[in-house]
Amino acid sequence: MVQKSSDRLLAILHLEDSEADHGLMTLALKRGGLSFSALRVDTLEEFQEQIDRGCFDIVLADYRLPGFTALDAWSYVAQKPQSPPFILVSGAIGETAAVDAIRMGMADYLLKDDLQRLPHVVERAIEVHEARNAREQAVSELAVSERRLSELAEHLQLSIERERASIAREIHDDIGGALTAVRFDVSWIARHSDNEAMRKHAISAAEMLHHAIGASQRIMMNLRPPVLEQGLVAAVQWLATGFEQRTGTPVQFTSSRDTIPASNDIQLVAYRTAQEALTNISKHANPSKVTIDLSDQEGVLTIEVSDDGVGIEPEMLSKPRAFGLRGLQERARTVGGWIDISSRPGQGTSVILSVPLTAAGSSVAQGAHQ
Repeated sequence: MVQKSSDRLLAILHLEDSEADHGLMTLALKRGGLSFSALRVDTLEEFQEQIDRGCFDIVLADYRLPGFTALDAWSYVAQKPQSPPFILVSGAIGETAAVDAIRMGMADYLLKDDLQRLPHVVERAIEVHEARNAREQAVSELAVSERRLSELAEHLQLSIERERASIAREIHDDIGGALTAVRFDVSWIARHSDNEAMRKHAISAAEMLHHAIGASQRIMMNLRPPVLEQGLVAAVQWLATGFEQRTGTPVQFTSSRDTIPASNDIQLVAYRTAQEALTNISKHANPSKVTIDLSDQEGVLTIEVSDDGVGIEPEMLSKPRAFGLRGLQERARTVGGWIDISSRPGQGTSVILSVPLTAAGSSVAQGAHQ
């Protein structure tokens, strides 16, 4: 909350070569009900020395002084990171010059024959100055908060990929191996059992184990896609084929070339983006067709997943719990990329990931493959 200048003691630096004018200034401020202490200086060197101490709430300055002008004083004040508001109080400056001075950044100007307005001008200048400082501080704090959130999002993505890789290894090494061994044993029982009922149960169990092994392999592929080892083009083609087989919706996949060179982290982000887009399509879009376009034109990797389904309402894109879409944006940011989502109700949706191939992405994928 900004404290009113009339409620506190103001420290004023007055750049003025006339002791009489300084007295009139202090009298006008007292009549205006302001509490203040005022220091008068009349040389540029003394003014600069006082400004360097940084203990003033406001500067009042005559325009013309012996050997220099208020513009010289302002030039010195303006370079300070926390400079106080600067007000011209002069009778020797035209209105045009005064307006130009304000455009340079001074807080205000006032003619010496209008000093009864000085308390109001001072209070307003201080309030504007403190409001500007508060806004700048808020902007700075917001930037710090956004940077920390971005770092947290990147850390979470890295942690998620590492956890996925760990779970995938456990499924492959423990669950997958155990299911395969049990299936061999059950199949052996089915082949060697003389009991027809037992043989039928064993055959049925072997079929269920076959499905379980297939499910574990699909889960493992989703958690840690080894298909990426064959390249991004092959991996996205595999996603498209799997989606078409599961949903019965035709998918048209095109690529600018057979292989697209990109770092592991960029490939993983592109793969996850396509995977998430296809998942959203299968859950919500109800399309008749899907298209996936992959290219690396002009040094930018672009993958676009489009459908002709029901589309997304505009308010859905910005709702607080749109974590899937927001997750895509955060994931793209970790490799220096961005996400564009365009949709019209009843006309489908398009999700586009763009990543400069020269960008220094994060270590998400490299950490996940360790």
